[in-house]
Amino acid sequence: MDIGYARTSTLDQVAGLEAQVRDLKAAGCEQVYQEQASALGTRPQLEAALGFLRKGDTLVVTKIDRLARNTRVLGQIVDGLHARGIALKVLQFGKETVDTSGAYGKLVLNMFSAFAEFERDLMRERQMEGIAKAKREGKYKGRKPTARAKAEDAVALFKQGKTVTEIARLTGIGRGSVYRSLQAAGLHRLVSS
Repeated sequence: MDIGYARTSTLDQVAGLEAQVRDLKAAGCEQVYQEQASALGTRPQLEAALGFLRKGDTLVVTKIDRLARNTRVLGQIVDGLHARGIALKVLQFGKETVDTSGAYGKLVLNMFSAFAEFERDLMRERQMEGIAKAKREGKYKGRKPTARAKAEDAVALFKQGKTVTEIARLTGIGRGSVYRSLQAAGLHRLVSS
């Protein structure tokens, strides 16, 4: 059985997620697990897919970076799959599909994984160079502090009787940021645990 896994890093990448799901279904996946989460954090749908797979199944992804951000993590996932008798198939390698059930597929996967990691590192270096240049020229503003910008909203919602959890959900900031906003407004003593 072919089981698909689709992932985008952010919630606003809806079209990218839909395209992955479409491609995975077109490739014959009977079930597709999908989520919008960073590869650096927890990925409950990946865990669910890995838990569902049985010996003889194949995990299918559109690209390597949907599964792992570096060769070490990819190697751990692939080794875990192979130990359970499960193959990995990556659809987008130029015009070629890579299937790790054979030695050639494993080799190609490792090579492309190393290239993808190298490319990400180069992009990160260029980004840091660009930021350094913008800072030298006084043009770099940095990321807008989201939690601080929503502190007044958090306080207003608290005064309306909303809980910290409700405020976090409504404003899109973390519970810790809500607590800090309430503390700055002198309301932290009124918060019940």
